[in-house]
Amino acid sequence: MSKSYYYATIIVYFFVLNAFSQKKVLIANPTADGIAVDAKFNDKTWANNNDIATDFIMFEPDNGKLISTNKRTEVKVSYDNDAIYILALLYDDEPNKIQREITKRDVFGVSDHFSVAINGFNDGQQDFRFYVSAAGVQMDCIATEAAEDYTWDAIWDSEVAITNFGWVVEMKIPYAALRFSNAQKQTWGINFKREIKRDVQTYTWNHVDTKIGAVITQAGILEGIENIKTPTRLFFIPYTSAYYQEDDLASDRTFKAGLDIKYGINDSFTLDAILVPDFGQTKFDNAILYLDPFEQKLEENRPFFTEGTNLFNIGNLFYSRRIGGFPTREPVPEANEEITKYPSTVNLLNAVKVSGRTENGLGIGFLNAITEKTYATLESSTINGENEVIKKTRKEAIEPLTNYNVLVLDQRFNGNSSVSFVNTNTTRNGDFRDANATALVFDLSTKANTYNLYGDFKYSTVNDIQSYNGFKTALNFAKTSGQYRYTVSGKYISSDYDINDLGLVFYTNYHNAFANGSYRILNPTKYFNTFKVEQEFNLELQNTTGKMQEVWYKTLIKARSKKNHYMEFSLVINPFETYDFYEPRVAGRYLQIPKRFSSYFGVEFNRNNAFTFDFTPSIAVFDQDNRITYGIAVGPKYRFNDKFSLYLVMDYSKKKNDRGWVGFDDTGIVIGQRDREILQNDLTGKYALNNKMTINLTARYYWSYSDNKNFFSLQDDGTVIDNPTFDLNKNRNFNSWNLDLSYSWWFAPGSELSLLYRNYSQESKNIVERNLGANLKNVFNSNQTNILSISVRYFIDYNRIKNKF
Repeated sequence: MSKSYYYATIIVYFFVLNAFSQKKVLIANPTADGIAVDAKFNDKTWANNNDIATDFIMFEPDNGKLISTNKRTEVKVSYDNDAIYILALLYDDEPNKIQREITKRDVFGVSDHFSVAINGFNDGQQDFRFYVSAAGVQMDCIATEAAEDYTWDAIWDSEVAITNFGWVVEMKIPYAALRFSNAQKQTWGINFKREIKRDVQTYTWNHVDTKIGAVITQAGILEGIENIKTPTRLFFIPYTSAYYQEDDLASDRTFKAGLDIKYGINDSFTLDAILVPDFGQTKFDNAILYLDPFEQKLEENRPFFTEGTNLFNIGNLFYSRRIGGFPTREPVPEANEEITKYPSTVNLLNAVKVSGRTENGLGIGFLNAITEKTYATLESSTINGENEVIKKTRKEAIEPLTNYNVLVLDQRFNGNSSVSFVNTNTTRNGDFRDANATALVFDLSTKANTYNLYGDFKYSTVNDIQSYNGFKTALNFAKTSGQYRYTVSGKYISSDYDINDLGLVFYTNYHNAFANGSYRILNPTKYFNTFKVEQEFNLELQNTTGKMQEVWYKTLIKARSKKNHYMEFSLVINPFETYDFYEPRVAGRYLQIPKRFSSYFGVEFNRNNAFTFDFTPSIAVFDQDNRITYGIAVGPKYRFNDKFSLYLVMDYSKKKNDRGWVGFDDTGIVIGQRDREILQNDLTGKYALNNKMTINLTARYYWSYSDNKNFFSLQDDGTVIDNPTFDLNKNRNFNSWNLDLSYSWWFAPGSELSLLYRNYSQESKNIVERNLGANLKNVFNSNQTNILSISVRYFIDYNRIKNKF
């Protein structure tokens, strides 16, 4: 090899790497008359636009590799006063092999994808991402480095077409779907991504270096958008719903109508209001046999509280299920009274949220919700002198009129850092408890995104019969780039830290130290496309006693093979006895937990195959009492074609000689030794009529029992001794069944018609039934509830109404 060739090669590599390290710039061209979004790309605007985003670079698996010429990708951007327009030509030398499974919105499936990520403030902090599959299905989300929020749905247009050279995407993204400053000359962060499913490869226009932990900061630049006069962002979404419900005892018909309003205060801030809310078609909650000392944490399924709430989740002070959740008081029956009606939830009257970000990077979020006064009904029976039974009823308030507020101020700077102030407030009318919580949160990164310092200080106040204050603070330092990364952190939580009126916290009154170190490959090897191994150590000490509340060492390995099979292995060792300060249900008492280890191994076979399968066996072994937990989860999935698929997950676990609180007697706290089995089956099915219509099935059967074999009295040192006198039946057998069969039709942008059939039942008793067939028979023979509902939501743009008059 000649020296000249050697030097030339070095120069080429230098310029390629230098190009990767600099942000690419794309110029958007104006269009006077808009562009028809039809994937035909024959508009003269595209012909006159010579600024092209091309030379895509592989993001995964072989980061930094240039895209091949037979898969080249070319993107153009234009704009007018209403929206930006995107044309993408995605070349493929084998267009017949382009994957294009049809799914419902926001579900990726097995399909090729093209997407654009837009940051209107170019601050490296938050993207609005818009995806289109080769089947024409839309996906969108608001993304930060921490998470992608796909519950956010914007109104935008897209069309795709398969061609003889590959496929084509045209997109129209209205300014109403974005957030940006009011500057005359806009400078946006932008990046395009292409996923080629069959090759398990993704490419980006501006190089995203996986050695750097941050992705958003590595976007390119979009310029050229100037002097736009954006239309008024005012949208009305009226809805109407009808429900028919019946069970073995009664039937009921309900009709509801309401209105959602979205108003763009300016190009940066939006007001969302919900009037007369209706959440009747939201996903059901997963009922379980819950024996833990805490409440069951439930997922939020109501759209208003899931869409675009990432700003409100800063600091983790906001648990939206508090709003319209369980009443805070239980009724107190008087002599000869019984409770005849006790609502399990509180009705939401209305809710409003305002969120956005200023040109200087200050994010402001305000959320307010009001729930109505709620009563329980109690009934008494007395006999008069004529032996007649006289019944009287009265109502007792179990939740007053309640006002919830969340305020967030989030200042971003340096493209990757922020400082936030968060306040939550719960004010209940009358003599009910009030609460307030405040947090200062910071997240600071070096300019090169190599190191990260983050932490918080939180303070809570509760005003009740006895008022109290508490606090929590944490500090974390991390190396966030390169093959070797690490995190070290410390945390302190006082005993009276309580955010549970509008937030959620289980464990308090402890301090901890945590360390994590990891190694990963950045480019594929002979056997793996991705590989990462992590080592973690965690120590928690209870503040009052100094006893170890938790201590563990963990090894975690994650890998994806060259054939796109995913594997995950975990081993957790608890080398010392620890103490559970919550299971006894009495402040200051604790239960000793033996040394133990736990492990699982999960395999997920290539999801691109028509038939795929995953399984995860797990085990936990304690060094005392012959205590062991083991289980397995298996999940076969079959894609019959691009329209129809079924996915079954079967999850089984057994706990032998498990120990937990069962009650109280003359000796004090009683601990039961029990065997438990848990079986859960989840079936999901999808049939897509087209990319606007889908039929979806979700079915779940859950069975669990708790069979107490021995009872013990808890001693002051956390150990237990036999309690042969406790003879209450504390066994439990629980069955739950849910089925949702729905039809969804997006008949216009932002407008949906949905038809839902729901069937559910529950069965609980104190006699353990170990036969699965008998349990199935019992739950289906119990009082089943059937609901048939139809709902129509229609999206109305104020500008279209205005232009008609």
